[in-house]
Amino acid sequence: MNAPWPLGASAQPLNIAGHLPPDHALSPRHALQALDPKVRWLLAYAPRSTWDTDTASLPWRLQRFRARARAFAQTHLAPAALHIDALPHSPVGEVPPEALQILREAGRQGWLSDLLPAPIGSCHWLDAPYPMVWRTCLKVEEFARACGGLMLLLCAHFLGMGPILASGQLPLMWRALRPATQANLRGEPHLFAFAITEPGAGSDAEDGHGAATNRPGLVARRQGDGWCLNGHKVFISGGDIARQIIVFAALEGEGFDSWTCFLVDQASLGLRAARTELKMGMRASSAAHLVFENVWVSDACVVGGLRGGWSLNRATLNLSRLPVAAMAVGLAQAAVDIAVDHACTQRLGGRPLIDFQDVQLALADMMAATSAARALVWQSARSWSPRQAVASAAKFHNTDTAMRVIEQAMDLLGEHAVLHRHRLEKLYRDARVTQIFEGTNQINRLAVIEDHQEAFAALAASARHDGDTPCATA
Repeated sequence: MNAPWPLGASAQPLNIAGHLPPDHALSPRHALQALDPKVRWLLAYAPRSTWDTDTASLPWRLQRFRARARAFAQTHLAPAALHIDALPHSPVGEVPPEALQILREAGRQGWLSDLLPAPIGSCHWLDAPYPMVWRTCLKVEEFARACGGLMLLLCAHFLGMGPILASGQLPLMWRALRPATQANLRGEPHLFAFAITEPGAGSDAEDGHGAATNRPGLVARRQGDGWCLNGHKVFISGGDIARQIIVFAALEGEGFDSWTCFLVDQASLGLRAARTELKMGMRASSAAHLVFENVWVSDACVVGGLRGGWSLNRATLNLSRLPVAAMAVGLAQAAVDIAVDHACTQRLGGRPLIDFQDVQLALADMMAATSAARALVWQSARSWSPRQAVASAAKFHNTDTAMRVIEQAMDLLGEHAVLHRHRLEKLYRDARVTQIFEGTNQINRLAVIEDHQEAFAALAASARHDGDTPCATA
């Protein structure tokens, strides 16, 4: 499971063209073993895969968690990935039998309920001291490496749970999350969905400046001791199969600043999934168009209070953008694995591709880019409350990086890259949507600037007061 290149590259310690064998007197690994014993333990190293090296840097509990996530992904997701991706488009509200079985097994093993410890969730109490976003990123990376679509099927529902957690309403957590945990552990999938995107307001839901100049499409009108919801939500991951949906709606006659968060049961009268989209990638997970026609929701299902939706939305996005960055790392790592396997097993002119220096240079670039992206996620996810600039930067940087790494792998594989069985074209399709998730990458770049605007504005004001600088007049 922990082999450096699990797709078939040889583990035999042979050298490749242009490099000395590891046991040669001039090899760095051999040379370091000849150091004085007092410093050898600090500077020398043994052969080890990147995965093993990175995992060893984690706290012990998270090492075990990451190993469990990889084992589940390798056992259940990877074998089914290509088959489920190639299935015909599923009818609304249906999950392919193979995917449903994976959902059930994930539930039984606690992968659908491990944000919080028992009795509300299934997280082990020894894991709970580590930030939930860090644990989620470790899991998401391993699942995405095996299959982007199945990863989204299993993990999008944590986004739906986000506003409930961010609300701080313990009675609501007990009432909504505990029954879901119990059902999932029995192997009866109970999923949540997160509904913010509207037909006329996509990125406006993730950007305050855009929301300030737009009109909300889903509106909540007061009726008795509850609210009537009318409007549409689109591209809602798992929206047609979720049992409960977190829905953001503006109060009647007001704008996005009145956004209120509602917990809506899928069986509510007037709620229907009009269709699911035939998507480019991540096809194992549905993207639903939801229609709300006088859907009544009681006051008890208001999450975070009236007009508290915008705050919950921004808090949830700050938490969820890091897992999207982790998705990208998993997809990039899968591309690196495929490229290394291809380079080591395919021959050109009687020589393995790995013997050619330009192939080695390309692989080194891909490996470095993927490792840097992973380090950015891990460093950012160590905080319980990642700030907007950090989360947004990781999101756009890593998803753009994943696309570049996958394209480099496709260049290396040539015509083999477009064949479904080699998985690269699927990776390309799956990765493209990560540049749109949680706000487009352009919106996330602007979010970085927004988070620093006080400092930038003060500097700009100071420059105006002092007069034009040379660079301003150039």
